[in-house]
Amino acid sequence: MVTIDQDKAVYLFVHGRKDLEESSKNLLVENGFSKDKIIIAKSDIVGNIGDYMALLWAPRNPSVIKIQKITKVEKVERPEGVLGVWKGVTWDDIFEIPLAEK
Repeated sequence: MVTIDQDKAVYLFVHGRKDLEESSKNLLVENGFSKDKIIIAKSDIVGNIGDYMALLWAPRNPSVIKIQKITKVEKVERPEGVLGVWKGVTWDDIFEIPLAEK
């Protein structure tokens, strides 16, 4: 099992699935993340090296939350579209959390 640094932020990407936001936050807490460090990801604010990303995957019909750790952040000159400044982020895959059966 991976040890989670509870002092680090975790950016949650729900890909428009607001209906899964609260249950995803609960699953993150159950898996070692601090509730007060969970941030809904936005296209104009990026995390820092050592922070985490939690993505509902696959976007349209997610079955897991992919947990990734940010390893590098490069400035994006002209952030456009949905990815915005996140285009400059490099990460390592850590683990996956299965979503509850619907």
